[in-house]
Amino acid sequence: MSASTLAPLTAWLPSLIAAVAGFGALALLTWLLLRRKAVVGRQTRVWRHLTLALATIAVIVAVIATLPIEDTVRAQLLSFLGLLISGVIGLSSTSFVGNAMAGLMLRALNNIRPGDFVRVGEHFGKVSEFGLLHTELQSEERTLITMPNLHLVTNPVEVVRSSGTVVTATVSLGYDVSRQTATEALLDAARAAQLEEPFVHVLELGDFSVTYRISGLLPNVRYLITARSALREAMLDGLHKAGIEIASPTLMNQRQYPPQWRFVPHASTSTAPEPEQPRAENIVFDKAEAAETAERIRERLDELEQEIEAAHHDKDEERAARLEQARTHLRDKLNELES
Repeated sequence: MSASTLAPLTAWLPSLIAAVAGFGALALLTWLLLRRKAVVGRQTRVWRHLTLALATIAVIVAVIATLPIEDTVRAQLLSFLGLLISGVIGLSSTSFVGNAMAGLMLRALNNIRPGDFVRVGEHFGKVSEFGLLHTELQSEERTLITMPNLHLVTNPVEVVRSSGTVVTATVSLGYDVSRQTATEALLDAARAAQLEEPFVHVLELGDFSVTYRISGLLPNVRYLITARSALREAMLDGLHKAGIEIASPTLMNQRQYPPQWRFVPHASTSTAPEPEQPRAENIVFDKAEAAETAERIRERLDELEQEIEAAHHDKDEERAARLEQARTHLRDKLNELES
């Protein structure tokens, strides 16, 4: 074969080498990021897909740069590629791409996780699903609320801290009740509701009553709904037991009563213990609880992968076998949760 015949093929050789090497590297990167460790957390998967997308763009640019074409044509191709990428980013204002960009932003901030209690506007619930395009909440009525991630980015989001939150309740008491007596009764109610470090604030001196707010720290936020109800139950029982009349929201009565009269119900004479009630969170947040457990399992699987690699590196096969057995158990549990 003559040199004139091989010349065109030789001109395309750098492009062919760049294409083969680039897409071969992409295949290897795909195996390393997605195939080799298939069970990873949501945030880890998102960043791995983003890495693959950036690597694909880099390979395409490298192939275009090595094409045996005129510089003006090459510049036009690169400009077209830049315009294409800019167009996709520019479409972020639309619903689909906008929600995807918002999902990436939320994962970068990492302030919302499956199992967290979240309030967005009038909606309150526990995060049961945290996807790239939408976030799903499970409400106190066990209904599922789906919100686009763009809505979460453009609106204030209240997230209950997993390390503990403050549970509060307000009540109005008459001016005939001293502040010290009211404070002591409310603090006792907060302790009865198993809240830590309780404190009382006076919110308002109204025309007919004084508004108090009792607050206390709840370390285990899993039972937030039950704790709120328990605090109000303890306030009701404690104030009635102390003979304090509750004037919430406003006590107005036109009938005449003796000064010693108090609107307090008679104490129950029953000695039987109150019936045990199931915790509301175990019933209404079942999907959110499963999502939180699944997310913790994925994080533990990531840790196990690193520990197994370290055990093989140290040639500690017995420890590696135990870790692999634990990994298999967790994977089975994760598949059961996701089925």
